[in-house]
Amino acid sequence: MLSGTSLLSGGTAGSPFQGPGLRARVAPFAIVAVLAEASLALPSGHESGGAALASVLLLLAAAAGFLLPWSRLPHWMQVLVPLTYTGSVLALDLAAGSTSGVGIVILIPLVWTALFHRRWESVCVVAATVAVEIIISLTPVAAPDAVIARRAVFWASLGTLISVAAHGLRERIRRSQQRSEQLQSRLRELTVLADRDRIAAELRDNVVQRIFTAGLRLQSAASQTPRGDVRGKIEASVDELDQTVRMLRDAIFGLEQRPTERGLRQAITDVCAQLSPAPEISFSGPVDALGADTRAQLVDMLTEALGPVRTNAMAARIDIAAEGESCRAVIEAGPGAAPGAAGTEATEALRGEDFGRVRDRGAAAGIRVDVEAIPDGLRVAWRIPRGSPVAAPRS
Repeated sequence: MLSGTSLLSGGTAGSPFQGPGLRARVAPFAIVAVLAEASLALPSGHESGGAALASVLLLLAAAAGFLLPWSRLPHWMQVLVPLTYTGSVLALDLAAGSTSGVGIVILIPLVWTALFHRRWESVCVVAATVAVEIIISLTPVAAPDAVIARRAVFWASLGTLISVAAHGLRERIRRSQQRSEQLQSRLRELTVLADRDRIAAELRDNVVQRIFTAGLRLQSAASQTPRGDVRGKIEASVDELDQTVRMLRDAIFGLEQRPTERGLRQAITDVCAQLSPAPEISFSGPVDALGADTRAQLVDMLTEALGPVRTNAMAARIDIAAEGESCRAVIEAGPGAAPGAAGTEATEALRGEDFGRVRDRGAAAGIRVDVEAIPDGLRVAWRIPRGSPVAAPRS
């Protein structure tokens, strides 16, 4: 009933007699109006043929108002339609008698204007309704024969109409509130994204460029410096600056991600949070841009590979790098600060079948897992294509 264009907020846009959902909007009011005119066929103690004809003609004129080209007419003319129907109710009441029970139908134009018209139009209809009631009160009182039947029918019809209108209005308000909350949430997200993009652009255009330029100057100075401690320190500084640029680029890429997206960095950090001692984790390249299948495959295999590290309380270093069309994962595990465990014994504990599961999981997905010895520990490495095979089911 309230699905079409409405002027509930007192605005002036649109017309209550046009737009989508017009039939559903008009049908309840039209049904009550037709019932009111049909009630004249009921026997009553007083009936005026001229007033009845005037009521029907005014009702048809109000109905014809829906066919007018309202987009080309002044807005103030819209109030003439409910006023015309108010006159129809006056003639109807005069035809049936002041005690016929038809007078309650005067609520139809009041409800219509309250739902779909502007405030000043409702004021006009209220004034017309008061005038109708005064005129009806001044007419002679006749003894009706069908007052109870009329009142029962009209009270039931208007009660249903008002209930449907009120519930439809509440539903419309609820949907508007939900839409408003969604728009506010989207606006907050866009604001955060705009700030993140601005920060990332400033870092990329200013900070990274300046550090890179300083590194080039130091590298040029190192090439002109004789070999010795000074040249070694300059080259070490260049390497540090290069590493800083890489870290900044990774941070910029992270800023450019949506805050609602759960990236690979967060997933790996959550997995490593269960290890003690805490491992050293490094990322390089756009690791958060990997596909969902690749991320899931990598996290599953990493979880499996870290099982022996967790069991033997080993120190570990994890390196995740997105390179070209693949992602490389490297785990270096050793005795480190493991309490009460000798380095050789701890290493031998890792050499056994502890990494058999991660090898099996990689083999099931067509991924080769390399396990090799390093000083005081083992090194486990594998490479997953960006279009990763489907991960094998967990054991």
